Parts: sequence; structure tokens; C-alpha cells
Amino acid sequence: MNQVPRLSVGLPVYNGESYLAEALEALLGQTYENFELIISDNASTDSTADICRRYEKQDSRIRYVRQPQNMGCAPNHNYVVQQARGELFKWASHDDLYARDLLKCCVDVLDELPHVVLAHPWTATIDDSGTVRAVEYSLATASPSAPERFRCLLFANGGDDTEGVIRLSVLRQTPLLASYHHSDRTLSAELSLYGPFYQVPDWLYFRRDHADRAEQAFKSVRAWCANLDPRRADPLRHPAIRLYAEYIGGFAAAIRRAPLSSAEKRECYSDLVRWLVSRNIPGRTRRVMEQPYADQVAISVDAVVAGRENRYELS
Repeated sequence: MNQVPRLSVGLPVYNGESYLAEALEALLGQTYENFELIISDNASTDSTADICRRYEKQDSRIRYVRQPQNMGCAPNHNYVVQQARGELFKWASHDDLYARDLLKCCVDVLDELPHVVLAHPWTATIDDSGTVRAVEYSLATASPSAPERFRCLLFANGGDDTEGVIRLSVLRQTPLLASYHHSDRTLSAELSLYGPFYQVPDWLYFRRDHADRAEQAFKSVRAWCANLDPRRADPLRHPAIRLYAEYIGGFAAAIRRAPLSSAEKRECYSDLVRWLVSRNIPGRTRRVMEQPYADQVAISVDAVVAGRENRYELS
């Protein structure tokens, strides 16, 4: 493919044979077609490589890279960003589904609203039985105030914002994903300091809910961080206190790097201190603004996601 694509979609994967083909069908069937799909296979031991090579032969937009060894989830995610050629970028997951118009809707938003740094549609979850449930999104990431956007990402859970379509020039001003506890949240917070997010008002992203999903499979902080980077498994070099300290430091560093006024930075630092104090109050729990399993919604995934008619034949 000689023409430089407008959008780069990066799909890091490790042992994704169960759902990978369905995700690829959904991505390759998008109504917006001016994108490249960069697949980084983190030395999978199942049939992931075979599936990727089969699709690479069928579609010239795919660039498949097999890593010589498992370098961890975070470096693999960052690798696809480093390889991206487009003006816009989106991370994709091997086990999620994407409505046909997802990319088009997000790109249209970024074209129409140049101050927006990230666009993402409403999220719904889909379980193994096919039940679809809406996910509430109440974060103030669309606010014109950078401190307010940052504050909402500190004090409330919620959002799949790092799965949105992002301006690559902004994303590359961040350190991308780190391998400490919840580095995706520090990345979302840092992106919010560069501009507002936009939630496309339609359920176009379907997050697969299954037992092997990373956030369910790794129960401890150390196990989660070792999945992000195998070097984190060493408790002597990477004690838990270091993992938490790096998480806190990630927010502070994001404020320091951000293109904010001195007054805005002081407000963000003040909120960070308040957040730290609130985390140490006995009995205090973090306010949850995302309701992961809200009401079931009447959405036909088969009708809006490409390739679903062939899903029983995919392997």
C-alpha cells in the first residue's frame, strides 16, 4: 500500500484465537476505508499467527508483525503507535466488536471539531450469550475546562476513552502506556489536558465481557503489572509501593508536560492532592460514574457489525 492512510488502527494481540477473526471482520468491514491496520502479535502460542496471515493475504491494508518474544502488553500497545503512519490513531482490541460506522463517525467528529482530541462512541458490553447492555458515561471529558476534565478522570471510574480515535500528534506528546498500575487512566487524564473528548451518541463499540479478559484474569496489582511488562514480576526490583508511586507520579508528570497556564496547573495539582487525601480516608470509596452493567438495550449486534453472518465459520 503506497498511499499514506488518514487513520492508523493498531491491534496488539496475544493468544487471541477465540475472538480475533470476528474483530478483524468488524474492522475490515468499516464504512470508512482510508485506514491501515497494524497487527502486532506478541509471540502468541495459539493459532493467532495463522489467522493474521490469512487476513493479511486478503486485505492490503493489513500490516502483520510477529514479535520474536512476548514483550508485555504495554510495549506491544506502544509498538503499534510507533508504527502508525496516519494523522489519526485508534487502538483496537482483538476481542471486541465495532459497528460498521464507528470509524466514520469518529473521524467526522474530529474533522468538524478541530479542538477535540479524541472521539469515541457510546459503549455497550456483550457477553457470551449475546446479551447486550448499555454502559453509562457521565464523565465531564467534554468540558471546555482542562482542570475539570482532569478532575473527573481522577475522582470517578469509567470510560473506554483510550479505545477512541485520537489525534496522533497529541498521543505522541505523551509517554503512551506505562507498565504501572492503571497506566491507561493516567494516559486518559493526560490526553484530557490537551483538549476535550467527544462521545458519539450511538452504541457503536461493543466491549466483550468474558472470563479471559485481562482485567478479570489478573486479580492482583503485581499480576496485572507483570502482564503489562514481564520485568514487573520481580518483587525486589519492583515492589508494590513503587508500582503505586509511579501511578501517582504519572498524573503529576502529565500536569507538568501539559500545555496549560500556571493557574490551570495549580488547580490540577490541587485536585491531585485532594484525590490522594481522599484515597486514604478509611471507608471512603471512589465515586463510580460508569455503570458497567446498566439496562439491557435492544441492539442487534448482528445488524450493525460486519461479518457476523459468517461468525460460526471463522477460526
